Amino acid sequence: MDKLNGEVKVKPERLEAGRALRKQFPRSSHRAWTPARHRDPIGILEEQARSREKVLTPIRYQRMAQSAFAFFRGGAAIMAKDLACTPDTGIRVQTCGDAHVANFGKFATPERRLVFDINDFDETLPGPWEWDVKRLCTSMHIAAREHGFSKSKCDAIVLNTVRAYRERLAEYSHIRTLDLWYDRIRVKDVIAHFDTKYRPTMKRAVKKAKRKTHVRAIAKLTRAGKQGVRFLEDPPIQVHLARTGRNMDDALSMMEDYRKTLREDRRFLFDRYTLVDVARKVVGVGSVGTRCWIALFEAADHPLGDRMVLQIKEAQQSVLEPFVGESSRGHHGRRVVTGQWLIQGASDMMLGWCTAPKTGRQYYVRQLWDVKGQGDLTSMNFENLALYGALCAWALARAHARTGDAVEISGYLGRSNVFDHAIVEFAAAYAETNARDYELLRKAIASRRVRAHA
Repeated sequence: MDKLNGEVKVKPERLEAGRALRKQFPRSSHRAWTPARHRDPIGILEEQARSREKVLTPIRYQRMAQSAFAFFRGGAAIMAKDLACTPDTGIRVQTCGDAHVANFGKFATPERRLVFDINDFDETLPGPWEWDVKRLCTSMHIAAREHGFSKSKCDAIVLNTVRAYRERLAEYSHIRTLDLWYDRIRVKDVIAHFDTKYRPTMKRAVKKAKRKTHVRAIAKLTRAGKQGVRFLEDPPIQVHLARTGRNMDDALSMMEDYRKTLREDRRFLFDRYTLVDVARKVVGVGSVGTRCWIALFEAADHPLGDRMVLQIKEAQQSVLEPFVGESSRGHHGRRVVTGQWLIQGASDMMLGWCTAPKTGRQYYVRQLWDVKGQGDLTSMNFENLALYGALCAWALARAHARTGDAVEISGYLGRSNVFDHAIVEFAAAYAETNARDYELLRKAIASRRVRAHA
């Protein structure tokens, strides 16, 4: 973290306001977690499925049934309802809304520099900072459990994560506002964050991320034919537009609507390309069933092979909205894009949003695979996973400092580990709940309450 123009003194009244919140919401109270008596996690998933493509929801259940961690990834709506029953100091930030560990990673800035940050914003909304912290820390506990680590080691990983959040937020509370918005977690910062023995592995991960570009996406997702380069057909994961009952006119109308949301220089760039193919593509875990399209563009006046792929992903109501209020953005695609702009240090320059002309469904648009890399949680040992959790916490603290009152939150957290240990207890308890919910899904599949297939 660069301190471009030095630190500043915080306003003591803001720190005191944070400390005063401890009387009403003791830091130790965040350890509390008891599932509601008539809680129905499978019912929540079924309710979400009603607005999704019926042919695809079995794929979602199949992916969520792979492991307790996969279930947790897909269960943001379940946890949102649960978190609404937990202590909330009332301090608001622009939350990620789904801040589990797999939603952090490396990507390229428009200047082509690699950074580390949060990289999923489907559920973003102004809300309680505690909810992001609890979801991240619980995901760390579940990931550690899947390694077979002892409870004490799982707790230690969570403790390292939440401590890093508290300490980084305290640092950010002393940074000038403008400097905070210039701040990036650069790839060299990521490598330096890990112990020397892990740095060769991190450098290999960086090289791998740099290879995951739009050029590689085109090579993997398309093939050359009589009409030129077009998307591969791989049902039900990837199917052409015509097979879904839509036509190219719909896509062209959406792209014209999207074009209006771009900054003028980006619009000039976008106009150099022509849309040549569209396909529906199943992505992720929790978002499976929402409409997601990939669009292939060619630059007609440039050398062969000059292509770009955009992802057009449906944006529905955030899972947080029933508990913190409706988005003020008026368009869920805009909600996602605006949240990403606020949270990330640097964002994809092709971010925008659009509306389907016939259905009124709302979408956001971004480049597909514009350099992308995630940590391989399955290959991390205890020490490496603990360091990775702290890295994610750093990114989360930075996001909250940019969009909330870092001084007041830091005043509430203080310098002791009271809050840290409370979150450790919460994460362990919620990981147990998640394990039971996961078994409920497996039983629901076995009893045919829900259908699951690849």
